[in-house]
Amino acid sequence: MKKLLITNLQLQHPSAQQKIRCQACALYENGRITDVSLNPSDTERILNNIYIARVKNVVANLNAAFVEIAQGTLCYLPLENLKHPIFTSKASSKPIAAGDELVVQVVKEAVKTKDAVASANLSFPGEYLVLTSDNLKAGISSKVSGEQRRRLQELLKNLCEREPELCRSFGLIIRTNAAQAKEDEIVAEFDHLKTAYDNLRTHAASRTLYSCLYRERPFYLKMLLDTDKADLEEVITDDPAVFQELKHIASASYSIRLYEDKLLPLAGLYHLTGQIEAALKPRVWLKSGANLVIQPTEALTVIDVNSGKNTSKQDKKQNHYAINLEAAREIALQLRLRNLSGIIIVDFIDLYDEALEAELLNELRALLKKDPVPAKLVDITKLGLVEITRKKQQKPLAEQIGLVKM
Repeated sequence: MKKLLITNLQLQHPSAQQKIRCQACALYENGRITDVSLNPSDTERILNNIYIARVKNVVANLNAAFVEIAQGTLCYLPLENLKHPIFTSKASSKPIAAGDELVVQVVKEAVKTKDAVASANLSFPGEYLVLTSDNLKAGISSKVSGEQRRRLQELLKNLCEREPELCRSFGLIIRTNAAQAKEDEIVAEFDHLKTAYDNLRTHAASRTLYSCLYRERPFYLKMLLDTDKADLEEVITDDPAVFQELKHIASASYSIRLYEDKLLPLAGLYHLTGQIEAALKPRVWLKSGANLVIQPTEALTVIDVNSGKNTSKQDKKQNHYAINLEAAREIALQLRLRNLSGIIIVDFIDLYDEALEAELLNELRALLKKDPVPAKLVDITKLGLVEITRKKQQKPLAEQIGLVKM
């Protein structure tokens, strides 16, 4: 069973004397945290916010534009998916040109030296549904199957019949969590999301440049809504204000609890501080005595698997396979915990055995499929390096609290 923990922390910078105060939301399962999101007390997030932006320039060879969502704050706007943009002011008759003002949503935070990424495809996420302005299709999460999928297909058909604008003016995605929801709960959320979208379209034209038309919910609430509720036992916080906010959305499948033990803080009970600080360091020790060295660079992340202090006396080939298997399980967890994305290169210990190598890669593929963020084992190079890609959604853990400057 899983628990979602929300608390305030003081984290120690791993290479300096600096202390960072932040709010943390962590998913706890099987005795350790598997996902965590941090928000420093002095930081305002822009991810998923919707703004009226001005086009600074259009770069034809990139098929992209750079738009300004606030004075001096640029975002990269790919143009290949610019299908049904909402313009509030047009500077020319061209499809898009410098000086145009349009509604955009920040879909990726700025990472290292790269600007944030914006999209004209607006997304309104709920716990069970996601309404989209540009993608006019209606569908169901691929993770839902069997009788629940058939039930949701029938519900989707009824919504399409009831709402003629669906698949004409907006699209809809039914999320995995809808499999545990009642039909009236899903329909109520649909009505809420559609009203929010209609209000935005109606009022956008009368709002001024740089206006924020939609502000993302607190990061811990978004993480709760995005978490698969199938085996979520409870949400625990020691912050009374957060508890008051969350108790109104409690579900029959999980509880919301205010932690009030003054002698043992919530972070201490679940060892949050130590686990997060460990995830900010390059070396990860495994139970066998082996270790991983995780080094993010500008272009990619490199993970090296070392036998370290492992002194097993079993057959060398089998021992290396056991270390690699243990490492694969830890790597899958560390990708989530550290929120690593883009290209990841893993240097496992050489096995010199094609059958064992195939078993290892199959196990790693299966582990990556469990990641809520799309992750894929691409190939193994001639040098024996394993290539992984993981979708970029938000900043890596270290960048969330400003520890990485590149």
